[in-house]
Amino acid sequence: MTNINNIRNFAIIAHIDHGKSTLSDRMLEITKTVPKRLMKNQALDSMELERERGITIKMAPVRMNYRNHILNLIDTPGHIDFAYEVSRAMSAIEGVILLVDATQGIEAQTMSVLNEAKKQNLVIIPALSKIDSPLARVDDIKTELSMLLDIDDNEIFLTSGKTGVGVEELLDAVIEKIPAPKKTNKDTQALIFDFKYSDHKGIILFLRVVNGQLKKRDNYKFAIAKESFKAMEVGVLKPDEESRDELKAGEIGYLVTGIKKPGIVNVGDTVIEQNSNTKALDGYMSPEPVIWASIYPESQDDLALLKQSLERLKLMDSSLSYEEESSGVIGRGFRCGFLGMLHMEIITERLRREFNLDLVVTLPTAAFEVELKNGKKETIYTPAKFPDDGEIKNIKEEWVRAHIIMPPEFLSPVLQLIRDHEGIVENTETLLDGRTELLVELPLRELMRNFFDKIKNVTSGFASLSYDILGMREGNVTRMDVLIAEEINPAFSKIVSKSRVKEEADFMVSKLDELLPRQQFVLKIQAKAMGKIISSRKKSATRKDVTAKLYGGDVTRKRKLLEKQKKGKKKLLAKGKVHISQDVFLKVLRS
Repeated sequence: MTNINNIRNFAIIAHIDHGKSTLSDRMLEITKTVPKRLMKNQALDSMELERERGITIKMAPVRMNYRNHILNLIDTPGHIDFAYEVSRAMSAIEGVILLVDATQGIEAQTMSVLNEAKKQNLVIIPALSKIDSPLARVDDIKTELSMLLDIDDNEIFLTSGKTGVGVEELLDAVIEKIPAPKKTNKDTQALIFDFKYSDHKGIILFLRVVNGQLKKRDNYKFAIAKESFKAMEVGVLKPDEESRDELKAGEIGYLVTGIKKPGIVNVGDTVIEQNSNTKALDGYMSPEPVIWASIYPESQDDLALLKQSLERLKLMDSSLSYEEESSGVIGRGFRCGFLGMLHMEIITERLRREFNLDLVVTLPTAAFEVELKNGKKETIYTPAKFPDDGEIKNIKEEWVRAHIIMPPEFLSPVLQLIRDHEGIVENTETLLDGRTELLVELPLRELMRNFFDKIKNVTSGFASLSYDILGMREGNVTRMDVLIAEEINPAFSKIVSKSRVKEEADFMVSKLDELLPRQQFVLKIQAKAMGKIISSRKKSATRKDVTAKLYGGDVTRKRKLLEKQKKGKKKLLAKGKVHISQDVFLKVLRS
């Protein structure tokens, strides 16, 4: 029988590539949760994509037995796109290991997750990883970390996930420092911090039993979604599923629901007894998309497969949203909402790998709140639906606060980059290790304009960035349309900053001029914004020598044929249509 006083629930929080998954591997080895012969790198990362990139995408709980205690570890994602999932994982535990790379120091995303842990009043155990690296700056980083947490240097644990040094001491500290779950006698409440989908079992919940107990074959429901279900199976993860008759208060495990419909289960919902009126646990938020992009199959024959694939991913990821749309150039597809750029990249990559789909993915856009002169308010998240300037009274767009940490020698190019992306520097500070910390506010659409990649480029990869959504502010944007043969092509429409509209227009027109083939008439390529043409080019017509078949005779015969040709080209200019191949669209998109 499980004694609640011997349970310890904890997570490891760290920046991407700071050794979190490697440390988890050593813990599984030391506690003999996974036999050494079956051990593999990143044991808690189940996706091929996670192993390839060395990042954690889906959280994986695991139960370890160590020194007569049960240690429940949740290996959480480190990327800011999954901040809500991390916050729910924090609600399911009593303490965290704060892991900092001894070669790199504290990074922006580490600070973001650390603040969440402090907000939840969790016990924080600081530790340095990669202390065996020749580049490790152990003393400097220890000083930095001790001042950040206001603790003594000797309270910081030194570890190496690679060799296993210091890992046993860290596990002992988890038992000593992190409190056991509190005893309760309340009605059943279990917090869902993640879930996955199985073809045979349906949706499998990963949850923490906060109050009461969960029993196999009993009936339950979701406090928020209100959907009822039977617990087909309950158990713990070691890290494979191990069935139990029940899960008691304080325990972390899984529950098989048998549900095979998307859109019902959400991270943060609470499982309660079917006939109970117990309230949901605090902190639930419905996942809201931050950015939008359109996904089309390269072949329209794959449209049904793409729809089925998105439905399947929605079963595994409630934060994904999509709706069908159509484009004149590339046919039918889906407008999808994502939590951020990494989330979008993961979903599109999974569609390609797991479902063998060839995709066309448009540039991501943010949502805009538009108030029209007739008093109507709309939320716009696709350029094709953005109203004309003459109809708009007011525009609001999402802003973010970015937190950038970097070496001081890169300050000048980073400040220039911030200006180029319409950013405002709120605060500049020098950290204890000499690095510079910037607090910057900028529009979300500018963050999506490769801001993160550019920051990495100008700092040679030494900068780290995290961001928080601030809310809506006045926007200075407009819709830019591209006209080909004097006809607007919605596939090339963009929402751009008014200050950069001329630059964007010139680029788009010159690119299309380079890519589009010549026609039998003079082809006009134009960009229009704010009610006027702001960039234009003409592509000369292909010409056939209609007089080549004449052998002598009066010159008027030649003139007559040339005049006839001229009239034909004039007719084509008025009525001619330009077929834009998918290849041209893809090249413009990639540029």
